[in-house]
Amino acid sequence: MEKMKAALMYGPNDIRVEMVDKPACPKDGLILKIMAVGLCGSDIRNLTSDSRKGNYPFIYGHEIVGVVDEIGAEETKYQVGERLFLFPGTYCMECDDCISGHSENCTNVEKDLAGTGGFAQYVAVSAKKIQLGGIYKIPDNVSYDAASLGEPLTSVYACEENIGVGYDDTLVIIGAGPIGCFMAQLAKIRGAQKVIMIDINQTRLEMSKEFGVDEIINSANEDPIEAVRKLTCGLGADKVISANPSNSAQAQSIFMVKKGGLVVFFGGVPKGSMTELDTNYIHYNNIWIKGHFGASYMQSKKAYALAISDKFPTEKFITHRLPLDQINEGIELTRSGEAIKVVLFPQE
Repeated sequence: MEKMKAALMYGPNDIRVEMVDKPACPKDGLILKIMAVGLCGSDIRNLTSDSRKGNYPFIYGHEIVGVVDEIGAEETKYQVGERLFLFPGTYCMECDDCISGHSENCTNVEKDLAGTGGFAQYVAVSAKKIQLGGIYKIPDNVSYDAASLGEPLTSVYACEENIGVGYDDTLVIIGAGPIGCFMAQLAKIRGAQKVIMIDINQTRLEMSKEFGVDEIINSANEDPIEAVRKLTCGLGADKVISANPSNSAQAQSIFMVKKGGLVVFFGGVPKGSMTELDTNYIHYNNIWIKGHFGASYMQSKKAYALAISDKFPTEKFITHRLPLDQINEGIELTRSGEAIKVVLFPQE
C-alpha cells in the first residue's frame, strides 16, 4: 500500500505528523493531490478539544485545494492534472431547504464527502461528491494558496449578503481573528461607511486596520458598549456581528446596535453554554437578531469567484505559509494572534 504524510489527531492538542496509507482511488471518483490547505478557526477548536469523543486518530482540514492525481476507470468529468477547489459542504439539492434556495440548511447534508481530511498529502473524492457539486476549477493564473481562501470567505460572504451589508452602513465586528478580518474587508468592498473592530488582543486589533477597519476598541481596557456609542454619536451601529466564541460578547452586542438594527450571532459558543439576553431591551428597541452558519452552493461559488479575483487582497490575509510538518506551530501562531491566516503545504 502506497503511503502519504498526514497530520493525525490523537486527542486534544495531540497532533502528530505521520505516514499513513494513501487512500485508494474510487472507481467512479478521483484522488486529489492536496497542494494547499488553510488552517481554520474551527479546525483549531476541534484539534484542541475532545472533538471526536475519543474516536481517534482522525484527520481534520477542510479548506482544500489541489490537483487531480488519479481518476477512476468510470470517472468522466475531471482529468488528471486539473486544479480543483473543494467546497466542504455537499447538499442533496432535493429537500425542502435546498429547493427553497437555502442549501446550507440541507436536511440530507453529506458531511463526510471530502468535507475533511485535508491535513494530508492526498484525499479521495467520491462520485457522489462530484455529482452533487461544490467542486470548482482553479484558473492557471491563480495560486493554490489564494484559492484556498475561497472556503473561509464563503460563510462570511453569505452572512453579509444575507443581512445586506452595504453603502452607508456602520458595522461593528466583535472578534479580530481571521474571520473578523474577512468580515471587515468584505464590508468595505460592499460599501460600508465605517467598520469598528472589537477584541481583547491589541496585536490583532492593530493588524485588522490592514483590512479596512476604521476604528478599534480593546474591550479589555474599556467598556465596548460605551465606546461604540461614542463612535456612533450615541445611536449605535446599523449592524453588529459577533464573530467569536463568547457568550458575553453576544450578550453585549445588543447594546451596541441602534434601534431597529440587526445583530448577528456568527461565532459558535461552547456547546451547552447559554447566553443571557435582555429581551425587554430587544423588544422595546425593535432589535432583530439572526443566527448565521454556512452558505448555499450559489453563495459558495460567488465567494470563491471573489477570492480568486483581483478585488480581494489575498496576500494581506495569508501571513504564514508552512509545511504540514509545522501544523502545531501554525496552531500556536493563530491562537496567539500573531497570524491572520496560516496556509499549510502538504507536499513540502
